[in-house]
Amino acid sequence: MPAALVLLGYLAGSIPFGVLVTRWARGVDVRAEGSGNIGATNVARVAGKKLGVLVLALDALKGALPVLLSLRLMPDSPRVHVAVGLAAFLGHCFPVWLKFRGGKGVATALGVLLVLVPLAALAGAAVYGLVLAITRVSSLGSLTAGVVAVVTAAFTARAPEYAVLSGLLFAFMLWTHRSNILRLLRHTERRF
Repeated sequence: MPAALVLLGYLAGSIPFGVLVTRWARGVDVRAEGSGNIGATNVARVAGKKLGVLVLALDALKGALPVLLSLRLMPDSPRVHVAVGLAAFLGHCFPVWLKFRGGKGVATALGVLLVLVPLAALAGAAVYGLVLAITRVSSLGSLTAGVVAVVTAAFTARAPEYAVLSGLLFAFMLWTHRSNILRLLRHTERRF
């Protein structure tokens, strides 16, 4: 059963809601517009804030729901919960349907952490909103939120494995945001 849950996590995470929503609602391929990313920020740029919020919610749900299922079926197996959450995140970043070229994973990580370490997810989301409001730079908000989530998880996670997962998700987010980090250092990152 654990392997099936992990596979389900990956497949759920790999649903490219950004591509599907923009194609359905606007008739455009979000990968060919704006930054080319399939995530909520680029969807908001390309297709409007309402659709961006919808994609944010859907991308968070595809992280949360498989983890909720693993908690229900295997409540005493935090390593399985972590594996399912990580698989959902990696599914978003490397979806089989898009030749393994996906998004940056922020919303999917948020969904995973909302289930496993809710205080870390909420603290990260609050910091993201604050940094975005001040700087208008989504990537800076995401990276700052990741740091806050990792620190909060270290103190509030119900299982040490969940704190480790928050660190792993942040490490992967650093990698998916590598081009953003270079632009931040060069002061050429796009504002939202």
